[in-house]
Amino acid sequence: MQIFLDTASIEEIKKALSFGVVSGVTTNPTLMSKESGASFKDTILKIAGMVPGPVSAEVTAHDAKGMISQAMEIVEWSDSDDFRDRITIKIPMTSEGTSAIKELSSRGISTNCTLIFTPVQAMLACEAGATFISPFVGRIDDSGLDGMAVLKDIVSVVRTNGYVSQIIAASIRHPAHVYGAAMLGCDIATIPLVVLEQCFKNPLTDIGIRKFDEDWKKFQASQAPKA
Repeated sequence: MQIFLDTASIEEIKKALSFGVVSGVTTNPTLMSKESGASFKDTILKIAGMVPGPVSAEVTAHDAKGMISQAMEIVEWSDSDDFRDRITIKIPMTSEGTSAIKELSSRGISTNCTLIFTPVQAMLACEAGATFISPFVGRIDDSGLDGMAVLKDIVSVVRTNGYVSQIIAASIRHPAHVYGAAMLGCDIATIPLVVLEQCFKNPLTDIGIRKFDEDWKKFQASQAPKA
């Protein structure tokens, strides 16, 4: 399972890339709103120049025509073929959204259908030709349902029907969501930096490192020349 970072922060991306495990980035209007002083275009172009894989940039129009227009503008931000190959247009799960996805897919433009909460929504996004689909696990939990159970059903629908859309587990709140997404066979989990950092940590690892350090110091002391 690939790991994407869910952020629009350049500093967070720099830090996460240093871990050696992040291959893509997802952004949304809320994440963009937290980054004052930088334009949407400049931020996306900078992110695309940093990460090796897909970068999701979300449209804000609510109608298909507007979504397509905004998507084409984003795609034209750079003349680089590499940018155009990796930029992914994030589109919400609505009937207008699937209409836009269908058209953009026919033009060879990568799309990420976001705000998916049910298996039937996932199916419709796949039918429209979405490159990626993003079920929101944490927000499903917030609604009182079991986010991982819904994600399991979504994975089953996608795999059983032979859809090629890649599943991005989104709205990840804690390491158990990451582990669960991997166990279910999701293609990708997009993770906030704070959760990614938590994934590396375990008290037994810390104890083990301290023990190894102590034993190594004892070993070095035993190798010292005798007076």
